[in-house]
This record gives sequence, structure tokens and C-alpha cells, in this order.
Amino acid sequence: MRKKLFIITAFLSLFSSLIAEEARECIARAAIAKSEKNQGEILNELMGRADDSILPLFDAWRKDRLYLHEPAGAAAIPVLLEGPKDAKGAQEAISVATGKSIGLRLVGDNLNAAGHSANLRRVMKAVLDLTALSSPDRAKKLSALAAIGQGQQAEKLPALERRLPLETDPAVVKALREALALVRLKSPDAEVKLAALRELESLQSLASTDFIKTMQKDPAVLKDPRLVDAARTALLAVERHRVAVDFGGTLFRSLSLGSILVIVALGLAITFGLMGVINMAHGEMIAIGAYTTYVVQNVFANGLALSPFGFSLNIPGMHTTGWWRESYFLFALPLSFLAAAAAGVLLERGVIRFLYRRPLESLLATWGVSLLLQQILKLTFGANNVQVGSPAYLSGNWIVGDVLLGWNRVFVIGFATLIVIGVWLVLSRTSVGLLIRSVTQNRSMAACMGVRTERVNMLTFALGSGLAGLAGAFLSQIGNVGPALGQSYVVDSFMVVVVGGVGDLVGTVISGLGIGTFDQFTQQYSPTVAGIFANVPFIGGGLQNLAQDSAVFGKILVLCAIILFLQWRPSGLFAARSRSLD
Repeated sequence: MRKKLFIITAFLSLFSSLIAEEARECIARAAIAKSEKNQGEILNELMGRADDSILPLFDAWRKDRLYLHEPAGAAAIPVLLEGPKDAKGAQEAISVATGKSIGLRLVGDNLNAAGHSANLRRVMKAVLDLTALSSPDRAKKLSALAAIGQGQQAEKLPALERRLPLETDPAVVKALREALALVRLKSPDAEVKLAALRELESLQSLASTDFIKTMQKDPAVLKDPRLVDAARTALLAVERHRVAVDFGGTLFRSLSLGSILVIVALGLAITFGLMGVINMAHGEMIAIGAYTTYVVQNVFANGLALSPFGFSLNIPGMHTTGWWRESYFLFALPLSFLAAAAAGVLLERGVIRFLYRRPLESLLATWGVSLLLQQILKLTFGANNVQVGSPAYLSGNWIVGDVLLGWNRVFVIGFATLIVIGVWLVLSRTSVGLLIRSVTQNRSMAACMGVRTERVNMLTFALGSGLAGLAGAFLSQIGNVGPALGQSYVVDSFMVVVVGGVGDLVGTVISGLGIGTFDQFTQQYSPTVAGIFANVPFIGGGLQNLAQDSAVFGKILVLCAIILFLQWRPSGLFAARSRSLD
């Protein structure tokens, strides 16, 4: 991998040096050209082929610091004067064509500056505007191409045409073809427009929708049946592609949301299945994990000043930089688990252990603890949300078939998979898991066999709370962190547990992914669903009004689907089996 990276880096360096050398020679020829027309024609050769190295040369030319050294009996040599001046005011003369010294020290006042005019300066600006097309940075190229295409800048069409055979990157080639087609839509030639429409149809260019719709209103286009049909066909192809992209994006978001729900619900499934305790403070364990990530981020940076309960508390920072600072999230993950697990142990030892087999009292007590923890977080970190910055390795994205895949969400999906496997291994391959399963099946018999059920309860509650803390760390990378962060997920996680089957690991995973998927798709397509029932008496108009808030309407549809499912399978997907129930 390192060898491959070295080869690519060396190639880009060589490619850039060749571009710079070619550009220098071109500028040198333009500087000594006899007429302004010839100068412009020579500089136009750089359109789309020069990089940022020409910027200081053009800057010197515009500011009359590009000189012509005219030795006797020889052609003029364009030079730049660099370095300190000697007693006579002379400086080292650097050839524009080669970038190397010509072996002479010259005085600028004794030389003629290369001439330039307003038209020539406009040509220079046009060349500079297209330097991004030769940049080794793909993102810079794509941004420049998008700007040219969206602006339909016809004067830059020759530069794009010259650039197309030089590109090998498939993404850049596609962007170049799209920009060329968008610019050609402005052509007065019907054949050129027709070819551009067919190109956009083959590319399924999402950016072309508005341009094609605008073109369809052009009276000149309406008179040509071929252009009308081609525009309609291209628009249909683009819209079909847009539907596919929306579906892919919704599916990806569904997987990331489902992964978070699975992590949150795993601990809840274990504690609920083992203890029968409805822990309404589970959402605050998520918030504790998220705030732990926020604290770790600030410790790696410049520190953090807090005022818990009116007392001033300054947490010093390590003032790290570079990749060392970017690695904060790798430390935040285990610390978020431990912080939430410790809070879970305190909750279990301080409150819940006195309320076993008393579900109503435990529900009310944990609800009160939930409100208390929210207030503590507000007094400590403030009522406003705080921002947790994503490290560089989680800030980018992939684009697959125009579907944007954020690295942070990909990370959540991958890490959630590892957590599920880890929890399964703990429950099925360790002595702790054996104790948890024995107490789940028959608490009294396990106690008679010498199992310390109270310790098992505590460890189980710590594991469940720690998993919620991990979910909070993940959520900090997707949105802001606030005291009520967990409240948005605790109800959903309870639904996941109930639908999957109380205490069943496989059921929790399937239920979490299913509910996450259903939630995202109902939000995406809720206006369509409301439109289907638009003409139903009494409810049609209300559904359309409600569908305007897709998030609320999606939640309602999910809840209705869960209610209907539980009417069919009251025990969930996988009913828990216990010897105490036989």
C-alpha cells in the first residue's frame, strides 16, 4: 500500500512539474510576441492546462515586474529579478522559460517591462479561472467543473474540450462531460443541443434538471419536435435516476439509524429481559456517553471550563495538534462506555435494586431519575446544545452512483456490527454470559446454585448502560449534543425490544434495523402515502396536512404498524423462553 501511494505521489509530482514547465515556456513566448493578438493566442493555449504555478508569473506581468533582457545580437529573454539588491541596485535574473538563473545580475530600471493591455489581462484572468482543472486535487477539479457547467460559460468550452482527452479519473471525466453538455445547451445550433441532451440522458445528470426544464420553455426549442422529444426523454431518465438515488440514500440512512437503535436497545433488552425493569433513564445514559465524548474532545484541545451547581471547574487541555488531536474519538469510545456503565451501576445500586418485581414503582422512579439527570446535565454543561467536531477520518464521504455515504454513518454501521458480535460472544462464550443466561431462565434456581444474583444484576445493568453510552458517542458525530439527547431514542428503543422479543438478541437486531428502515422510508415517502388517501372522507385532508411534517407523520405510521404487529404477535418476533414459565 505504501509503495502504491509513493508511486501515485511521485507521478502527481512529475505531472505537476511538466505542467509548470510547459506553462513557463508558453508565458515566455507570449511575453516576447510582437502583437497583442499573438500574445492572446499563445496564452489561450494554457486554458485548462495550467496550474497554480502561473499565478506569480501573471502577477509579476500585470505589475510590470516581468522584464525583457535584450542581449546584443540575440532574441529577448523574459526574466524576473529576484533576491537582494547589490550596491548598484542589481538583482539575480531568473529566466521565465526555465525558472533558472541566466547567470547575470540586472537592474530593473535599465530594462523594458513586458507590455500588457486590458484585453490581455482579461485573457490572463480567464486562464487563471481554469487553473483548477489541472490541479491534482480531485475535489478542486470537480468544484471548478460544476461552476463552469452551472454557469453555462460558453467562452470556456474550448478549454473543457482540450481537457477531456487528458483526464483519466472516471469521476472527473463524468463531470467534464456533464459540464460540456450543460454549456452546449446554450448553443444556437439545434444539432449541438440535441447531442447535449442525449449526453445528459446517458449521464443521468441530476444537475441538469432545471436547465432542461428551462430549455423546454424556449420558443425556438418548441418549434423543433426532435428537441422536444429529446428533452422529455432526458428529463425522464434523470428523474428515474433521482428516484433510485433517493431510495439508496434513504436505505443508507435507515441502516445508520437502525444501527444506533440496535446499540441503544441491546442493553435495554438485556436488562429488561433479565430484571423486568422498565428503565426510563436509559436515554440519559446516551446523553452521558455523548457528553463524555464532548469532554474528551476538549481535553485533547484547549481544555474546558464548567460551572456545575455554581462551582467553577476548569479541566485543563493537552493542546494536541494534528493526528494526535484527531485521535480523541478513539479514546472517547471506551471512556463513554465506562462513564455510562458507572452511572448505570449507581442507578442500580441506589434505586433499582429496591424495586425489583415492582414494575410500576420502578418506572416512576427511573422517570424521576431521568428528569434529575437531565437537570444535572443542564447545570453542568448548560441548557444549550454543544458541538462535537468530527475527526478528519469521519468527516468526509463517499459518492457511489450519486448516493452520498457519510464516513461517520459508515463507521456507525460497521462499529454497530462489531458491538453486536461482541455482545453475542459475551453472552454465549463467557462465564459472565453464562451467569446472565442462568438468572434470566430461572433466578431462584440460579441463586440456589450459588450464583450471586445481585452482582449479576449490577454487571448486567452496567453492560446495558455502557452500550447506551457508546450509542451517545456515535450520535455526537451525527448531530449536536444536548441534555435531552436520549429522549429522542428511548421510546424507539423500547419499541425495538418489545417487537424483537424481550431479552432476545437476534430479535433486537432484526427489530432495530426493521424499525429504523421503516421509519426513514415512511418519512421519505409520507407525502405520497398521504396523497393516496387524499380523497378519503373525513381523514384525507387531515392526512395531507399532517404529512407536511414528514418526521411526525413517519413516527405515527411506525407506531401504528407496531401496534398492528403486536396484535398479531404479542410476544414479539422471538418469544423469550424461560424455565420459570414452563
